Amino acid sequence: MAIDINPSILSSDFSDLRGELAKIDTADMAHIDVMDNHFVPNLTFGPPVVERIQAISPIPLDAHLMIADADRHAPVYAEIGCASVTFHAEAAAAPVRLARELRRLGAKASLALKPATPIEPFVDLLDEFDQILIMTVEPGFGGQKFLDVCLPKIRRTREAISATGLEIRLQVDGGVSAATIDRVVDAGADVLVAGSAVYGAADAAAAISELRSLAAAHTH
Repeated sequence: MAIDINPSILSSDFSDLRGELAKIDTADMAHIDVMDNHFVPNLTFGPPVVERIQAISPIPLDAHLMIADADRHAPVYAEIGCASVTFHAEAAAAPVRLARELRRLGAKASLALKPATPIEPFVDLLDEFDQILIMTVEPGFGGQKFLDVCLPKIRRTREAISATGLEIRLQVDGGVSAATIDRVVDAGADVLVAGSAVYGAADAAAAISELRSLAAAHTH
């Protein structure tokens, strides 16, 4: 399976979102970090802004909901038209029911886990999801340092996904850059979120291309 690069617009210039989205039109999806100042100590976008981003984005949206009460709020992002909607296991009372609702609304359903949340309680539920997101930083802020202690969990998640025989994507978010991408891909990730590594570069398209090349070199 090819490696996807999904730049996070959390590291972009919010005063020119149309221009910042245009910079990453060679990426697979635009990663949209939705934070509510409850589940995480930061506040970013809500449905009206994400709906506007959806209208102007040259590539599909990958919405990462770092919000409380995901069961209630996540379906709104599928209704807006986000191609993939990720909710946190720690914020969902009924993750299977929510995943099925997201799929019914036409979005890919993705389950996110904080660094300290194990994958094992969800192994028997994997076929309910299109993607698992392993956080390699604590959610809430961009530009954090990659946590190597999460690599064993990425490997275990890849092994569990492979055992299903299904095409479930494994996304990693947090500190992904040219310096860490080899470890992430070797561990089994196939969807990579990169914020400052892309938007902090002089040429975002060139940074995306470099990450693709580096990832391809480590794909098994």
